[in-house]
Amino acid sequence: MKVPFLDLKRQYDAIKKEMDEAVFSVLFNTKFILGPEVKSFEEKVAAYCATKYAIGVASGTDALLLSLRVCEVKPGDEVITTSFSFFASAGVISRLGATPVFVDIDADTYNIDPAQVEKKISPKTKAIMPVHLFGQCADMDPIIDVAKRHNLKVVEDAAQSIGAKYKGEKAGAIGDFGCFSFFPSKNLGGAGDGGMVVTDDPEMAEMIRILRVHGSKPKYYHSIIGYNSRLDTLQAAILAVKLKHLDDWSKKRRKHAEAYNSAFKDLDIITPKEESYSYHIYNQYTIAVKKRDELRKHLKQKEIGHDSYYPVPLHLQECYKFLGYNKGDLPVSEKRAEEVVSIPVYPELTQQEQEYVISTIKEFVTG
Repeated sequence: MKVPFLDLKRQYDAIKKEMDEAVFSVLFNTKFILGPEVKSFEEKVAAYCATKYAIGVASGTDALLLSLRVCEVKPGDEVITTSFSFFASAGVISRLGATPVFVDIDADTYNIDPAQVEKKISPKTKAIMPVHLFGQCADMDPIIDVAKRHNLKVVEDAAQSIGAKYKGEKAGAIGDFGCFSFFPSKNLGGAGDGGMVVTDDPEMAEMIRILRVHGSKPKYYHSIIGYNSRLDTLQAAILAVKLKHLDDWSKKRRKHAEAYNSAFKDLDIITPKEESYSYHIYNQYTIAVKKRDELRKHLKQKEIGHDSYYPVPLHLQECYKFLGYNKGDLPVSEKRAEEVVSIPVYPELTQQEQEYVISTIKEFVTG
């Protein structure tokens, strides 16, 4: 049996009529840049996240970049973040001329270890960027507490976690900014790149809006140098359709996760831990195993889609050699990077397919 890691065709087939109507409406009206669908979708996301403002941008990476820019992160500053994340979390810091300061992760959640954050604060620190990895929020209360005591901004990298909750509060609504990605593989994914920034601060929201259109307000008058970073109208229309289904899709992901947890509980497999404060939406279902690379070969032979997020922690990436980190500096991130593999958890995964994935992994682990 062949089991894809993700099957967006199944998702499209299930909502084809709604999707097609939304797309053809944009094509018919020809308002392709910042059309009415963008504003409507922004309002829907703000309501969904329980924030006052949402601003559509070109990608999740740009959502982070523009948010840090509004936090006045400049060359010579430092931003504290996790080493176990997609490269954009660190790359945006570097693009502003600042230095990413990497913190190790909690072994159970893969999220930044809040107990280590304060130790990394220096006079150069400008912001903290926790990442809500795999669909579960980082432990935010201690991070917010540290940030307030040191007068630091908090930018939530919630690229994988729209719909996740921390103590009942939606991901992205806890810090100064929340940043989402609508890359197609995300639990709320578009038909291309797209992103969103949410915030409760009217001045910061307005600055994001200005930055996304080359720094202009009004048009052709530039008080600052900005970016070309607008959420396409077509993407907004598609995403608005999908947003209506997001909570149901999250419930199905959680159901698949429960089945995996039950099947793997007595095996030598570390399954995802959902913390008591958390509502996990499983953008990825990630396990940690011994002989990870051998398991990946086994899954490939059995035609089961999978991936490893992330095989090299950020502090050990070639481009960050100049920062002076060495192997052993962040041991939990390094250990998990050698052990993790993510397996299919998308909502349309069938019971038969999931049982095949389970039996294949059991076969490998039990020998």
